[in-house]
Amino acid sequence: MQFYNENGRLKVQKNGEKLLLEPWGKDSLRVRAVMQPEFSDERWALVETPESTESEVKIYQVDSIGFNGLPCKREVASIQNGRIRAEVNFAGVITFFRDDTEILREYFRSYDGTISRESRCLKVVNREWKGILGGSEYTLDVKFEARDEEKIFGMGQYQQKYMDLKGCVLELAQRNSQISVPFAVSSLGYGFLWNNPAVGTVSFGKNYTEWKALSTKQMDYWVTAADTPKEILKNYTAVTGRAPAFPEDRMGLWQCKLRYRTQEEVLSVARQYQAEGIHIDQIVIDFFHWTVQGDWKFDTKYWPDPKAMVDELHSMGIKVVVSVWPSVDRKSENFYPMLDRGLLIRTERGALQTYDYQGDCVEIDVFNPEARKYVWDVCKKNYYDLGIDAFWLDNSEPDFGVYDFDHYRYMAGPAISCSNIYPQLYSRVFYDNMKELGQKDIVNLLRCAWAGSQKYGNVVWSGDVPSTFESLYDQIQAGLNMGLAGIPWWTTDVGGFMTDDVNDPDFQQLLIRWYEFAVYSAVLRMHGCRGPLTIPPLDDRDWGGGYLYTGQPNELWSYGEENYRIMKKYYDIRLSLHDYIKSLYEEASENGSPLIRTMFYEFPEDPHCWELQDQYMFGSELLVAPVLKLNQFEREVYLPAGEWEDTRDGKHYAGGQTLLSPAPIDSIPVFKRVR
Repeated sequence: MQFYNENGRLKVQKNGEKLLLEPWGKDSLRVRAVMQPEFSDERWALVETPESTESEVKIYQVDSIGFNGLPCKREVASIQNGRIRAEVNFAGVITFFRDDTEILREYFRSYDGTISRESRCLKVVNREWKGILGGSEYTLDVKFEARDEEKIFGMGQYQQKYMDLKGCVLELAQRNSQISVPFAVSSLGYGFLWNNPAVGTVSFGKNYTEWKALSTKQMDYWVTAADTPKEILKNYTAVTGRAPAFPEDRMGLWQCKLRYRTQEEVLSVARQYQAEGIHIDQIVIDFFHWTVQGDWKFDTKYWPDPKAMVDELHSMGIKVVVSVWPSVDRKSENFYPMLDRGLLIRTERGALQTYDYQGDCVEIDVFNPEARKYVWDVCKKNYYDLGIDAFWLDNSEPDFGVYDFDHYRYMAGPAISCSNIYPQLYSRVFYDNMKELGQKDIVNLLRCAWAGSQKYGNVVWSGDVPSTFESLYDQIQAGLNMGLAGIPWWTTDVGGFMTDDVNDPDFQQLLIRWYEFAVYSAVLRMHGCRGPLTIPPLDDRDWGGGYLYTGQPNELWSYGEENYRIMKKYYDIRLSLHDYIKSLYEEASENGSPLIRTMFYEFPEDPHCWELQDQYMFGSELLVAPVLKLNQFEREVYLPAGEWEDTRDGKHYAGGQTLLSPAPIDSIPVFKRVR
């Protein structure tokens, strides 16, 4: 084992592995390791220039027992950056401290020549590299000690009922409705970023935590120490980026459905909203308004004058969003030009196909700068230059026909080594070019994200989820953990995506409960595939804007007078909160705080708040208790210390108690923090 102090960075060499620990922002350390001659300079999520800090490296000797059983001296080292310190012992095991309290330690169960807590005959090491046959990459397995009292949150969005991830096994991979954002917040006072976009898994086990990358050349993780989750997130977003300013004219209702099929359908909906006296901020044009996937243009049979449509919508104060998919059909006019220039994802074996929904498709290789330019140039000509304001970047995982990640290859290498950052790069096809053209209010809608995506104007929604109360419960957990993973602009399809029958009273009750929740979230967006799918296609072509199905109407007035009354009532509440919601967006830009927050984010000193996952804080003032069960018309609400006002009737309650609060169908419990 050899230790070196390289200008305030600690470098360690042992058994062919090079290890580097360096200060990286306030009270934070970046840790990298390679089995190759040099470290990679790829920063992945750590794109911001870290705050300048003073670090101290110490290399010293400690008393030990040699392999001969006799006393000896062993060399060890440490690096300190503000409140965080890492110590590397003579076996290469790293231990992290916040001030003088141990917060994280690598897991080692192999004989190191001493009688210690790491010394075992199991031959389990803290960092295990296994070369991939015939390649330069490795599988990497990094283990850490588990602590019984620890709770773990963040990590993005997983469709499950657990907010506390201790005991969970998570796939580090992107799928429709699964979003891997590998940043974890620990109740022990640290944040941990797995700064590696490789496909893999993380297991937050009771016996140990294990991070696995299935194909990589470098270990790269980042650790920060702080007293509260809010401070942890502030440190994290300082080095990965924060959301830009959110435009005030997008804080109201976004109207969407699967799918508006014609220019006239879009205009008729907008005109009806205007006639009803309801202002919508955006209207969204969903998929298959195009000729075929990858043409990235309107089918002129059904959209004869999109510029005139956009102009009329703008005259009503409505922004226009259009769906863009990364899939390119073989019938597309862009397929062979892109294929010839190497701008599409490649397959490792068999036929060249990555996606098979409504066509034989290959998706774009966003790791290729030329591909990003090609797609933007087409979309600029066919959409942006017509006045389209924003883009709905659907299928942004990308959504593969089969999630065999080892089957696909990008310019950057095997998909299995880097695919998790795809949605971020896809978003930058549009964000970077729109910014270069001088647009400042960039807000695009995506179905996926990775660490640092918050920097690129991404509103992330939770994907094509079922229309059930169980799914609504899962979305609460997903949204709260997305916020703790640094993604503050998060939303859902109100009512869920997949509906069998819009006339089912149980579905309509779900829709109202979901809508009431969505009013107290970052973005209020009507969307969904509303069954039954009995509306005939517009024509019998097997391509173009008229052949695919559409769902039932999904506007506020589509579900009967009583439901319309409730939704209008809650939309008025949303509009009344405009200044407050604006302040929450500003806070997200200033310190990384999400808009919807776990109870412990605002009350970290309250142990009960670390257990709650069916209520949340909307900002620092409003406690929201959504109704998450069918035919539930009252529910328990826990009020932390302080004084609270029921926003519905103005009554005040002392904190530190659990109330049974009424929740009729037109009302959910929301309490305002008075002091």
